[in-house]
Amino acid sequence: MVTVVIGCDNAAVELKNILAECLRGQGVAVEDEGCMDSADQTVYPLVAKRVCENIIRSGYTKRGVLVCGTGVGMCMTANKFPGIRAAVGHDCFSAERSVLSNDANVLCFGQRVIGAELAKKILKEWIALKFQDGPSTPKVQAIASIERETMR
Repeated sequence: MVTVVIGCDNAAVELKNILAECLRGQGVAVEDEGCMDSADQTVYPLVAKRVCENIIRSGYTKRGVLVCGTGVGMCMTANKFPGIRAAVGHDCFSAERSVLSNDANVLCFGQRVIGAELAKKILKEWIALKFQDGPSTPKVQAIASIERETMR
């Protein structure tokens, strides 16, 4: 089973903790990059940076979960890192397609947007998915090519 690196800002500590416990309950190893409580004023881009750098150091063997108020800021930040393909996954179909069509390795949630039970359901399904070589491979390769061109 994969290791998941998880992180949040102070607006999303509650959902992050729920999702971390959900993963542990499935036997998934979880590495928590913070924030640990709502008093922590670390801004979300710095938490996303810690999570993404951890994934990169692992040789992309780990996956990530990022949580903020909407999930959007974390997603935008995560996608600034080479080899990170992050998606906001507030519905099962989008989360599924993020892996099967786009080889996403980071899933983002917004505590102010999604309920904990739906987030747990989506995460359980997402973590079990693996990208399969097939019709989407040229699209993922094109994303990687654009990334190499623009992230110099």
